[in-house]
Amino acid sequence: MMRRNSSLISDGGFLLLFIACFVSILFTARDPNLYLYNIIFLNVAFLIAIITYFTTITTGLILNILFVFGYGTFTIYRTVVQGDVVTVQSYFWLFMTPVFTAVTWMFTQASKQLQEQNDMLTKKNASLATMDENTNLKNMLSFQKDTTVFMALSDRYKIPLTLLVLNVKYWHELRRMIGEEQLNAAVYNITTISQTSIRANDSLYMLSQDNPTWGLLLFTDRGGADIVMNRLRSRLVEINESERSSRNRFELNLKMGAYEYNPEETPTPLEWIARARKELEYDV
Repeated sequence: MMRRNSSLISDGGFLLLFIACFVSILFTARDPNLYLYNIIFLNVAFLIAIITYFTTITTGLILNILFVFGYGTFTIYRTVVQGDVVTVQSYFWLFMTPVFTAVTWMFTQASKQLQEQNDMLTKKNASLATMDENTNLKNMLSFQKDTTVFMALSDRYKIPLTLLVLNVKYWHELRRMIGEEQLNAAVYNITTISQTSIRANDSLYMLSQDNPTWGLLLFTDRGGADIVMNRLRSRLVEINESERSSRNRFELNLKMGAYEYNPEETPTPLEWIARARKELEYDV
């Protein structure tokens, strides 16, 4: 409801600004003898509105007070000293300049509220999202939720559980040498071979996007994880061989580390990831 109200106020302010501009242009063009005079005051009204847009309504009100005081003094001078008659011309800009300021402030405030609400929703969506938007894999949040359940099952039924972590060797160097399209293709290839190298009851996660890191949650012991790692390396060799004739070929190499779940050594999912990452250092 609040977002809808802000949207209506923003649209209303935008429409009123168009109407105010239309009325002011018609008034300015109606009398060729006062054309330059009206153009000057129209520009002053626009200038105050622009300043209000980039600052605050308080600044706009102060500028309008100064304008009204200055314009009122000018009108009194022309009436008393020069003997001019007070007409609609004398009151129009006293009315329209504050209108421009008020409409601009209304549009600005509503736009800022919409932006704040959008930022809040974006952050909330990011914090609740359980899927990686680029690979459609489960992300770190989903990993922590799932692992808590799997760890409890492992404790209760004595099921071996191993976390296999892998990432691309020399990723940052590759980023500087090849294009974004090739990087995305590399991430896709590794995701594909990871998905096809595990069993249906195992799970694959994208643990990090900055330096792409995959996590494979395997219902097996450490020896079974070694079999999966050998399978991954064999598949990667096949991909590198098939790409050998490619003009823009680059070779992918993986670093892998696995750590079997132990309630005493890895009591939490984050501790488990840290232990598995540590194993990556031994894969050179």
